[in-house]
Amino acid sequence: MTLIHRLSPILLAALLAACATTTPTAEAPATDTPLSPPAAAAVASATTEPAAPAVPVRAMAAELLEDNLRPGEKIDLDSPEVNADLWARVRKGFQLQDLDDDWVRKAEAWYSARPDYVERMTTRGSRYLFHIMEEVEKRNMPAELALLPFVESAFVTHAVSTAKATGMWQFMPATGRDFDLKQNIFRDDRRDVLASTRAALDYLGRLYKMFGDWHLALAAYNWGPGNVQKAVARNQKLGLPTDYASLKIPDETRYYVPKLQAVKNIVFAPDRYALALPVVANHPYFLSVKIERDIDVALAAQLAGISLETFQQFNPQMNKPVILAAATPQVLLPYDQASAFAENLARHSGPMASWTAWVVPKTMTPAEAAKRAGTSEALLRDINKIPPKMLVKAGSTLLVPRGEHIVTDVSERLADNASLNLAPDAPPLRRVSLKAGKADTVALIAARYKVRSEQVAQWNKVAANARFKPGQAIVVYTPAAPAVAKAATPAKPALKVATAKPQPKAKGGKGRNVVAAATP
Repeated sequence: MTLIHRLSPILLAALLAACATTTPTAEAPATDTPLSPPAAAAVASATTEPAAPAVPVRAMAAELLEDNLRPGEKIDLDSPEVNADLWARVRKGFQLQDLDDDWVRKAEAWYSARPDYVERMTTRGSRYLFHIMEEVEKRNMPAELALLPFVESAFVTHAVSTAKATGMWQFMPATGRDFDLKQNIFRDDRRDVLASTRAALDYLGRLYKMFGDWHLALAAYNWGPGNVQKAVARNQKLGLPTDYASLKIPDETRYYVPKLQAVKNIVFAPDRYALALPVVANHPYFLSVKIERDIDVALAAQLAGISLETFQQFNPQMNKPVILAAATPQVLLPYDQASAFAENLARHSGPMASWTAWVVPKTMTPAEAAKRAGTSEALLRDINKIPPKMLVKAGSTLLVPRGEHIVTDVSERLADNASLNLAPDAPPLRRVSLKAGKADTVALIAARYKVRSEQVAQWNKVAANARFKPGQAIVVYTPAAPAVAKAATPAKPALKVATAKPQPKAKGGKGRNVVAAATP
């Protein structure tokens, strides 16, 4: 399909979208009142439209169409660059000094032995590569950086490492926050295609300014800038070279840049490795489509005429089954589906979102929260990922069914800052202080008070197999005893009763001193 055929429906979409009206959003206040179950969101049946008069589509599209990646610029539909080979553009932008060592050859051999893997990886990457190249070139950066997600995640937008890095650029949580990538119960911008690309290139630019060398900047992206700085300082102190190949670094980082070099070599000459690259045209694969109301993810995919899985490939940042327009004002869709989405959205007259956000007014059990929200406890736990034996703390935000009486969407403040805070659903604990006996160990104390050894060790900052010194202060936390009603004071007897005199304390007692902090 040529670009002209791809773009021709967009004019219709633009005209239809212009007719759509929306209701302004406002923040629903936190409430203690029950929330009604939702009305199901569905696609309205399309009505038969009269045939539109013939129009010079090419000329009108050229006037009205705007590339969302190049705001303000019109697309020249006759430009030979539009259907050029994007891989050729990538090759033309290579700038980094080549590495040629055993690490590179090891990576080349690994990729060469897995042609199916390379095919899947490059096919996934072809969806996003044009956008990344646009951002790389805007910053005058080497085109090799556009290939970095092949190494980081193989362009799997939901990839999560053992260290909790996520997204195709593999941002750690703290680094993501440093580059304004929101991470809350509704979305994780580390998986957002546009936001994470912007953040990754900003980060790489900062690292290059720090080290003045792209190989060191890439090593810092993998290992952390502080670690690379220490490795450079160590070599400087020893009078050794401070280039990438000369530094003492972990094998993972040692292999990192050679893997990127191997990908570069494959892109430059795939035939040399008996590999094939998919055809990638030099134009955007997707469009940004504006949304102005909260909408269910499933409904958005249905309006676009694509599967839920395909929709999530372009919009992987969503954590919940609803898109909150205040925080996510646009979705990404392939060209053809973007026009279908705009047309169907303009025709849609039913509910758009069957979920909303509710701020819990007080600490409560999931069962109580579900009752107030008009839903089942099982559904509430599942949609909000609440584990067993936990309470929902006051001020937490829960995703709950949206009742028909709720007309406002979730506010930007809540959509950006919502959090879910849980507390153990367990009786309060009583702090018990005691002195260790001659043979007391962590295990013996744990057994005596019916708690785990790991807990005793944590409370007293010792090892789980530790032995206490005689007389050492020990702290243990046990469930507080239930309150007992205070007995009524008996009436004073009419006659005085003789009381026994207190006996002197026996000498040589071996009992332990125990003090409970809680009042009996």
